[in-house]
Amino acid sequence: MSKTKKTLIALLILAVLAAALLLVWSLFGPQNGANDADKAIVVTVVHGDGGVNEYAIVTNQEFLRGALEDAELVEGSESEYGLFITAVDGEAADSSLEQWWCINDGEGEMLMTGVDTTVINDGDAFSIVLMTGYDEY
Repeated sequence: MSKTKKTLIALLILAVLAAALLLVWSLFGPQNGANDADKAIVVTVVHGDGGVNEYAIVTNQEFLRGALEDAELVEGSESEYGLFITAVDGEAADSSLEQWWCINDGEGEMLMTGVDTTVINDGDAFSIVLMTGYDEY
């Protein structure tokens, strides 16, 4: 067998091995981060009548706003600071009664960031509570 034929056979075998490795990688390798980016969070909504609803949300959003909007849990208007939440879980805050939605972390502490800038991590918990009285906090 000539040297050229041996080289061609070796290259063909190498190409077949490379294609097989690529196929195995595409089937069993990382899936473009689809599952790696998923985060599970819990959002508890406390309504004005004291009713409580809890939502388990799985999201790949980086910020709380995206997760809440994807779950169709909040409504609001844009402000210079981001989303101003006016309704949560179908209940609108009544500004004539000085009602507003307070967002707390898992420890019950009021967030010092808005939903647009609150970064979420897997396992985070938040509560959104309807408050009455602007001087409540």
